[in-house]
Amino acid sequence: MLTSIWFWIISILVLVAIRDVFFQKKHSITHNFPIVGHLRYWLEKIGPEIRQYIVANNREELPFNRQERSWIYASSKKDNNLQGFGSDQDFNAPGYIFIKNAMIGYNPPVNHPYHKNSGILPAAKIMGEYHQRKRPYRPYSIINISGMSFGALSAKAIESLNKGADLAGCFHNTGEGSLSPYHQNGADVILNIGTAYFGVRNLDGKFSMEKLKEKVDQNPFLRAIELKLSQGAKPGKGGMLPGSKINDEIAAIRQIPKGKDAISPAFHTAFSNIPEMVQFIESMAIETGLPVGIKSAIGKLEQWEELAAFMVKTNSGPDFITIDGGEGGTGAAPHAFADHVSMPFTFAFAKIYQIFQRHDLTDKIFFIASGKLGFAEKALMAFAMGADSINIAREAMMSIGCIQAQKCHTNLCPSGVATSNKWLQAGIDPQLKSERFYNYHRSLVKEIAEISHACGYEHPSQMTMEDIELSMGDNNRTMSLSKTMGYHKNPIKYEGLEKIIKCPHLGGQNARNRL
Repeated sequence: MLTSIWFWIISILVLVAIRDVFFQKKHSITHNFPIVGHLRYWLEKIGPEIRQYIVANNREELPFNRQERSWIYASSKKDNNLQGFGSDQDFNAPGYIFIKNAMIGYNPPVNHPYHKNSGILPAAKIMGEYHQRKRPYRPYSIINISGMSFGALSAKAIESLNKGADLAGCFHNTGEGSLSPYHQNGADVILNIGTAYFGVRNLDGKFSMEKLKEKVDQNPFLRAIELKLSQGAKPGKGGMLPGSKINDEIAAIRQIPKGKDAISPAFHTAFSNIPEMVQFIESMAIETGLPVGIKSAIGKLEQWEELAAFMVKTNSGPDFITIDGGEGGTGAAPHAFADHVSMPFTFAFAKIYQIFQRHDLTDKIFFIASGKLGFAEKALMAFAMGADSINIAREAMMSIGCIQAQKCHTNLCPSGVATSNKWLQAGIDPQLKSERFYNYHRSLVKEIAEISHACGYEHPSQMTMEDIELSMGDNNRTMSLSKTMGYHKNPIKYEGLEKIIKCPHLGGQNARNRL
C-alpha cells in the first residue's frame, strides 16, 4: 500500500517536471527549477498571511497591524481586549496621539442614559436640518458602516453587517453597488450613488430620477443619499467590479450584464461643474425629501472653495460631506492611485473644514470622517477636528472575519467576506457575525465615551483641538492639534444626551425599541 502511494507521488512529480521543462514557456523559474520553482510562487501567493502572522511585529504590518486587528477580533468575540504590563508603543514616534484627560472628569449621574446602555451615543447634529429637508436625520450612532457594495462584498457579509447595524442602531451605507436584499434587515441605510448610477439608471446608463424616487418610496429605511464623487483608494479612477464576481443577482441589482467587468466612469454624467452639481443635489433632496450629501477624497482645493462660496450665495448644497482619507479603502486600485493620489485623512479633513469655516458653514454641514478611524484614539482626534460621525469599512469587515489577506479583487477571499463564490461564503453565519460586528461596535463606542468622560465631556463632539497633542519626534516635544493643523474647531451647539435621544428625527428605531 505504502509503495503504491509513493509510486503515484513520484509519477505526478515526474510529470510536473516534464511539463515545467519542455512544455511551459511562461515561467523561467519553474523551467530552470522544475517542481521546486512552484514553491516560490506558492509562498508569494500567501505572502501577506505569512508576513502578518510570522514576520512582522505587533505594530508593523499595514494597512492594519497585528495589535489593531487583535483588538477588533477580541472585541467582536467579547474576549479580553485589554493589554497588560503597559504600552509597547513608541511614544516619540512622529504623529503619536496624546489625549489630555481632565483632573476631574465627567461622571454620568445615576439616571444617565449611559448607565442604561453604554452603546448609546447619537450624533450631536442633524442631517438636513439647516436646509429644511422633509425628512431630516440624526444618526443614532456616531460610528456607522461606510460604503461597501454588494458584489465587492459577499451577500452573507452584507447581510451580517446590516443585521449587526440593526442591533447597534447605526446606519449602513450601500456603496455604489446600489440597494440589495441583503441591506434590508432592519438597519437605517444610506443610499450611495456613484458615477455609474447603479440601481437608479436607465438602460443607457444615465441617471433616472424616477427610479430613485421609486426606490426611496418603497424603502422607508433609506434615510439619506450620498453622492460619491470619489473615494480614498482611487479618486478620479472610477470603480471596477471584475466580471468573475458578477452573478445573476448582482447583474440584476446593478442593471448590468452578467460576467462582464462593471466599470464605473471616472466622473459623473449628470453634472460637470459646481452649480450643476448643487442643482442635482437639490433636485434629489426635493424629490425624495431626504438629506443629500457628497463623498470625496481630497486633493486640489479650488473647487471646494467654489462650492462653499456657491452654497453661501444660493443657500443650497449638500447636507453632509463625507471626507475619505487617501489611506483607504476596501476597493482594489492601481499602485500609484492607492499610494500617491489624494491626501490622507488628517490633512484632507483639516483643509476642507477650514474652507467651510471661513464661509461660516461648519454648523450647517454634517461632517462624516472616514479613513482607518475605527479605533477610539483616532476617532476622538477626528471629533476634535470637527467630525460629527465616523464611517468604518475595513474594521467592520475584520469584525465579521476578514483576515487582511488582500485578495478582495480576486474573488478568492479566504474568509468569504469579499467574494461571490458560494463555497467561500458558506463559512459565514450571518447570525453569529452580526453579533460580532455589534460587539465590536459597542466596544468602540463605549471606549470613545469613556475617554470623552475622562476628558471632562459627555459627548465626543465636545472635544477640542487643545485636547489632543501630537508627538513631534525624538526631541521630547509635543504640539497641540490646533497648532499642528493651523485652526481651532468651531464649538458645536450641544444640547445634552438626554435631549438628543428624544429627538423626533433620531434613527435606529429598532435598537431604540429594544431598550
